[in-house]
Amino acid sequence: MNSKKVLIFPLVIILLLGCTSNYTKDATPQTNFNALWEIIDTKYCFFDVKGINWDSIKYIYEPQLTNVKTEMDLFNLFANMLNELQDGHVNLYSSFDISRCRSFYEDYPVNYNSGIVYSDRYLTQNYKIAGGFHYGKIANDSIGFIRYGSFSSGFSKSNLLYIDRYFANCKGIIIDVRSNGGGNADYSKQLASCFFKEKTLVGYIKHKTGNAHNDFSQPQAFYISPQDQLINWSDKRIVILCNRLSYSATNDFLSAVRYAPNVLLAGGISGGGGGIPLSNELPIGWMVRFSAIPTYDAEMKHIEFGIEPDILVNCDSTDAVKGIDSIIEKAIEVIQE
Repeated sequence: MNSKKVLIFPLVIILLLGCTSNYTKDATPQTNFNALWEIIDTKYCFFDVKGINWDSIKYIYEPQLTNVKTEMDLFNLFANMLNELQDGHVNLYSSFDISRCRSFYEDYPVNYNSGIVYSDRYLTQNYKIAGGFHYGKIANDSIGFIRYGSFSSGFSKSNLLYIDRYFANCKGIIIDVRSNGGGNADYSKQLASCFFKEKTLVGYIKHKTGNAHNDFSQPQAFYISPQDQLINWSDKRIVILCNRLSYSATNDFLSAVRYAPNVLLAGGISGGGGGIPLSNELPIGWMVRFSAIPTYDAEMKHIEFGIEPDILVNCDSTDAVKGIDSIIEKAIEVIQE
């Protein structure tokens, strides 16, 4: 996530706002089916890695156009077709609904209970707030705990300095990004930089160069640098908690911080979301969002399928009944060793 990647995101925002098709306004089901199929066929970035035959999907769904009677029928048909991609970055937006894919997380443990996290055992209802962070001390005030629920929530250097002073006597810090669905990539990069002593390669990015499924540019490396730090936590013991709903910018964050020597990930595999999304407009006026720009880790492995934690641990139902979060308890154990 070096300066190259930072520059990508303003471009992405421009494309998201202004990337519309050249089609004339047309609500005809066949016209919109053709447009949707072509947009995904030429611009989606994960066909090969997911082993998806988009032609076969066309043959399955196109005949169903004969059953379409209303705009809602058409929307549902398109949503079902798009869900074949099993991608949380693929959505269809209309004035009456937004499609979304759940399959990437439904078969995984939830591994997060906000009622337990904010109970008297952990954060309590008297937690402190600094920017997007909820924080407090746990385990008899020996460990700092930060709950960060969304990378859409900003934070500043001042926020982190106050938290650092509050945690001055703690043995380590637990950062909980479970069920953090992502948000602003700049915040992801800024927080990740806090854990590095030196400039470190953390991944690569490619761009689509043509309409074929495998038309991509050469990989471009991106780095995390301590020069971007708002605060230096590279010498602290850090355990970061994740689950399957840790997605998109959170997935990027988890992929990057794995390369910091003082950081361990605990919980379940993250949700992925390793494709930067773009959008196009259909003739009917609906918008389709899709993964268009693939990202990789430092070993050139796709991060679309999620990041494996260093310590795989699930929340135990017996513990939960007692108000105990098994993943937090494991993180406490690791820091106190």
